[in-house]
Amino acid sequence: MRIETERLILEPLDDVHLGPFGEMNADPRVMRYFPSTLTLDQSRDQLTYFRQHWHDHGFGLCAVSLRYTDTFLGFTGLTHPSFPSDFDEMVEIGWRFTRSAWGKGYATEAAKACREWAFNQLGLPQIISFTAQTNRPSRGVMERIGMVHKPERDFDHPRIPKDSPLLRHVFYQLDSADAQRDP
Repeated sequence: MRIETERLILEPLDDVHLGPFGEMNADPRVMRYFPSTLTLDQSRDQLTYFRQHWHDHGFGLCAVSLRYTDTFLGFTGLTHPSFPSDFDEMVEIGWRFTRSAWGKGYATEAAKACREWAFNQLGLPQIISFTAQTNRPSRGVMERIGMVHKPERDFDHPRIPKDSPLLRHVFYQLDSADAQRDP
């Protein structure tokens, strides 16, 4: 699978991305809405998990690179939530980008391409996304790709310590019928 947009290339994350993926995950500013940064070994473990998801489901998370320079910018894609919940059978759209990619519209461009992939190629009935309540940048991407906040589905993330300011998560959803309009 390979998706090209005006400025970006999206393709499955693999071992060739480990170096820049690990650097991104070790950056405290990139990981400020996660419980902690990741070591290189933890990043390697995530890549293994992501590859297995591709194998098991036929879709997953994609490396996002600049189209003409092949510079790694981060990732976006589709996955099943990795923790037990009442929505763990749904498909989540998510992203994480290097600091150098922030503020340029890359996350929105990549997420729109994944939204189209989800509905037009995979035929999914809906996609969901969630993040820490305080994560305004990711919430902005969710809204720019047409997702709607469902406050009645907000939740305390089971993998976040109860005393963490990141505990409360907001839940967004987009149904395929509503995706026909491009926000």
